[in-house]
Amino acid sequence: MSEPWPGRAAAPSLDDIARLAEEAFAGLPDLFRSMAGDIVFRVDDFPDDEVLAALGMQDPFELTGLYQGVDLSQRSVMDLSPEPARVFLYRRPLLDEWAERGNVTLAELVAHILVHEIGHHLGLSDAQIERIEAG
Repeated sequence: MSEPWPGRAAAPSLDDIARLAEEAFAGLPDLFRSMAGDIVFRVDDFPDDEVLAALGMQDPFELTGLYQGVDLSQRSVMDLSPEPARVFLYRRPLLDEWAERGNVTLAELVAHILVHEIGHHLGLSDAQIERIEAG
């Protein structure tokens, strides 16, 4: 897929990033999508101050995505009504990483971060996700 941004004066919007995330999710294998279940995707420009403080971060450009919720390995049938699992994508840090790297399309970067955060939803650690991506 070619991206519509070369030569365009405006940076990709929140809606553009959301569309790329939806396309990336739709392109994942059926089993992966079904395992992800009813996960909610949200795109914001930056993480809020509470999120940064909870993660011990000061620079909002350091965080491109975040999973919030109880991962599937920790859920119980006894849980009454857990909060919906959410994957946040942060537009401005994403755009900065995309521009700095220069070797991937924005769609590829969004898909990579989306899959990484869904991996956390499935109960995988960063190390496990990195091993899967390396393989």
